[in-house]
Amino acid sequence: MPVVATFSIVARDPRNGDLGVAVQSKFLAVGAVVPWAQAGAGAVATQALANIRFGPDGLALMAAGRSASETLAELLAGDPDAEQRQVGLVDAAGRAAAHTGASCMHWAGHRVGEGYAVQGNILAGARVVEAMATTFEQAEGELAERMLAALAAGQAAGGDRRGRQSAALYVARAGGAYGGNHDRYVDLRVDDHPEPIGELARLIGLHRFYLTPPDLATLVPITPAIASELQTMLAEAGYYSGPADGQFEALTRSALESYGGVENLEVRLASLDHDLIDPQVLAFMRRKR
Repeated sequence: MPVVATFSIVARDPRNGDLGVAVQSKFLAVGAVVPWAQAGAGAVATQALANIRFGPDGLALMAAGRSASETLAELLAGDPDAEQRQVGLVDAAGRAAAHTGASCMHWAGHRVGEGYAVQGNILAGARVVEAMATTFEQAEGELAERMLAALAAGQAAGGDRRGRQSAALYVARAGGAYGGNHDRYVDLRVDDHPEPIGELARLIGLHRFYLTPPDLATLVPITPAIASELQTMLAEAGYYSGPADGQFEALTRSALESYGGVENLEVRLASLDHDLIDPQVLAFMRRKR
């Protein structure tokens, strides 16, 4: 069975309780194996000779109240191949734990810090996990971006000595999914790519644009000049047939909403009721001309 040669981070954001995993590997579709997370429970990264059951079983144990270290002990106790496993866990309270089996392929190891654990196997050396930990501790922003920065630092420090192929980023947040009825806040995968971390960074940028409500402080009034520009761009795209007179009236509003429906801009256009628009929408439309 192929070894999931991997470096990963499991972490909790103390500001809002987000729980997540980020991982890169010289392994096809690593996101289908390594990352597991559940709001209110914890996050698990299972790798090396990966035992996928560590994901759902570990989350179930932490959801039932076990700490990360208690969960790790239970998982390993029931696994005859524990010395070939590598796993990192963080629970909903931010307690972290990790295990690197003695039979994992060199270099293999981990580092546990406050609210996170980083781990890897078949790496260029210990410097990979050290760079990941230091970068995560110093990074700012949301958990997804901090974990992605840690991955990039690990790669810059040498990463997986066999190369790179896939990466994944998963963040669980209560009610954070599309529609608000699930915890799958961020679930992005790069299954086969020569630069998987860079591609993952591109995808998280798109995720933030399409699925994150705009900062209200950045919205701008739809002035006559902006309304005229919108009318022109909407007419060119085939959504508007009226004059470019700078009046943001019902016809223009309807055309913009139709355009937004096709381009998946509904989240970004929620401010139209107040005659405000997101500058990122304007930039998007200008690029599309």
